[in-house]
Amino acid sequence: MLKNWIKIFLYQAKNNKIFTGLNILGLAMGIAGLIFAILYWNDEHEYDRWNPNKENVFAVINIIDVQQMWSSNVAPTGPLTKDFIPEVESYCYTNNWYSSDHLKYMNKKILIEKHIDAQPNFFSFYPFEFIKGDAKTAIAGEGIALSEDTAKLFFGNEDPLNKQVFFGEQPYVVKGVYRIPGKSSFAPMVVTGQMDKTLDANKTEWGNFNFGLMLKLKDPKYKEKAEKGFANIYFEHRTKKWAQAEGLTPEEYVKKNGRITVNLQPMKDLRLHSVVSASPEGQGNYQSLTIMIGLSILILVLSVVNYVNLATANAIKRAKEIGIRKTLGASKGNIVKQFIFETVLIILAAILLALVIVELALPYYNNFLNKDLVIHGNQFYIQLVVIFMVAVVLAGIFPAVYVSNFETLKVLKGNFARSKNGVWLRNGMLILQFAIAAFFIIGSSIVYRQVDYMSTKELGFKGDQIVDIEYRNPYDYREVGYEKKLLQRYLTIKQETSKIKGVKQVSTGSVSFGGGVGSSTGYVYNNINVQGMNVVLDFDLLNMMQIGIIKGRNLSSNFALDTVSSILINETAARQLKDKNILGKEIDWNDNKFKIVGIVKDFHAAGPQEAIPPMTFFHYKTVDWMIENVRHVYVKVDPENMEQTIGDIEKFWTKKIDTEYPFKYDFVNKNYARAYENYVKQRNLFSLLNVVVILIALFGLFSLASYSIQRRMKEIAIRKTLGAETKTLLSDLSKQYIVFCIIGFAIALFPVYSLLDMWLDNFAYRVSFSIMPFILGFAVLLILTLLVVLSRAYQATRVNVLQYLKYE
Repeated sequence: MLKNWIKIFLYQAKNNKIFTGLNILGLAMGIAGLIFAILYWNDEHEYDRWNPNKENVFAVINIIDVQQMWSSNVAPTGPLTKDFIPEVESYCYTNNWYSSDHLKYMNKKILIEKHIDAQPNFFSFYPFEFIKGDAKTAIAGEGIALSEDTAKLFFGNEDPLNKQVFFGEQPYVVKGVYRIPGKSSFAPMVVTGQMDKTLDANKTEWGNFNFGLMLKLKDPKYKEKAEKGFANIYFEHRTKKWAQAEGLTPEEYVKKNGRITVNLQPMKDLRLHSVVSASPEGQGNYQSLTIMIGLSILILVLSVVNYVNLATANAIKRAKEIGIRKTLGASKGNIVKQFIFETVLIILAAILLALVIVELALPYYNNFLNKDLVIHGNQFYIQLVVIFMVAVVLAGIFPAVYVSNFETLKVLKGNFARSKNGVWLRNGMLILQFAIAAFFIIGSSIVYRQVDYMSTKELGFKGDQIVDIEYRNPYDYREVGYEKKLLQRYLTIKQETSKIKGVKQVSTGSVSFGGGVGSSTGYVYNNINVQGMNVVLDFDLLNMMQIGIIKGRNLSSNFALDTVSSILINETAARQLKDKNILGKEIDWNDNKFKIVGIVKDFHAAGPQEAIPPMTFFHYKTVDWMIENVRHVYVKVDPENMEQTIGDIEKFWTKKIDTEYPFKYDFVNKNYARAYENYVKQRNLFSLLNVVVILIALFGLFSLASYSIQRRMKEIAIRKTLGAETKTLLSDLSKQYIVFCIIGFAIALFPVYSLLDMWLDNFAYRVSFSIMPFILGFAVLLILTLLVVLSRAYQATRVNVLQYLKYE
């Protein structure tokens, strides 16, 4: 029986090459899209799945106000958990970002990009598999732990334990080698345990939010109690103390300045559901992930609907085959099984083609996501089997049942073409295809408008021909004269770089254009509290970046107080202070009095999707420790000899400034573009999927139009014989599809509006909904519909009428 079914399938495929090809291609496109989304989904959900602590370890997130949530913490809170939060089993301070430095062993030296410093109990929170050494003591004292790959780089097959190495200038002894069992939110190459020394130096500092903090609770159900306990710690040890210093009651202080609350983010949610990034590996984009999965499922549904339409449209050509087989004794069940079997073969071919498409496109997809995805894993194969089974059920059952219900007598008499069985369902599926296509066309237009708006929005600065050089701090903050060394280093860099031919201007600042500002301090004016972002800069940075001063003046070397007590604020801060005559007024900033001498025009330091925060601008000498925040040197270069100039800067930098580190730079405008790169990728993805959806929808429209017109061929022949004009026939044949197009478009309106409105809520500055994308979407959908239907209808009007009338 199977052999017979295979022969029939091959015969039908050979005689209906276009039909078979469209079926397989349409399904393959839908399945390939879902495979891409599944690979992305699996990879993102793999983070920390291996970790036995994923349910009861939490990252501490401090909520300063509605707009400021920090994964950084102060040093005193951890020890106080013993008294305030008995539900805490243990805690661990760590850097929740990666630092880099050279690891040296004898004559070998390699730059390590992923280093973290932590308390000695770090490996009880992230229990990596220790190949050598003891996890409990690996980073105690002067111990250092290396990842397996790092150890192999340095020691090969030699035993690394107890070998002395240097990380930076600090000597360590290798006490452990670990292997990370799976994807982890902490995946360091090197771990050191000097955090306790840093914490000790900050044990009384309640304003320095500089450390990542993890808690291990005795039971996850204690999460809310622990959050309240942290809030009480801040209230008792920070709010009351600072209220007393200001001569206020704690209640008055809270009313004036607000109260710090805490959110505990479970380890299992750090990657995709954390309110802020709280680990060195960063956050995934859950919205992009769900958008990709949702769109991929939509496309697969569209592909299945397209297959069903094509299958039922082709059934008319196989009607007599079914009629004869029924006459010869084939049961309804046999015919259902045969057609499901054919569907199985087509879907298997589609899956194989989809896997080929995925394998060929995977390098581009990995580049798109900045990942290294591969097709493997038991989970993936199980998901592929599920896709296969679901596709067979959805795509195979209806056409098989539909074909098996052909009435033998009508088929053999030649009256099958007049049957209207299943028309309502096919038309419903066509309307669904129109709705999905309309959703993608309109959505693609709105996404394009938003991304175009971000890329063309006035940013408040000009970054053309300005090079952003990564500036590394080589000094230990515990050294005597630390700030003076940093200051002298920058002044030397500025002086020597300015001498290079083609360099027009050199300046520095703590602001990263595209990355924002990392330091924040609250200040008070006239009982108004503002949480301002601290921007440290050289005198000429604002002029270099063409950032305007709308009131007052810029900081200048001509005024001695501009390095002592003068500051600038931006427009946002000025609005929050609610004083139209703010110039010349003083603010209370960290027990210091600073005078506002100018208001800076608002500019986008972070991406254009984020709201501009209040900013406070200081010269780098005004507050001595602020020189530590300077991480960028900005150089304006002559465009006529740019390549040579940058080459000369690199030679100077690698010989005189950072002799052991690579020279890292980029142009400011390119750096800034990366701030919204993810949304550019979403736009490109939407556009690509839009093309795929339109193609699949057109396949389905072509099939149903062909089927519908084929059913009406005798009617067309009779009307032509009676003198009907071609344009009249074309109008009648296309009228129902225009109605279907309108209905499908109307169905898509609410989903596209609500979902795109949710997507646009990600942006502080967004385009408004206008009627144009909807008009454009409807016009495109209608034009494509008419092109397909009218071309097929026109072919039908050109046939020989005798072919359809000679049997009447």
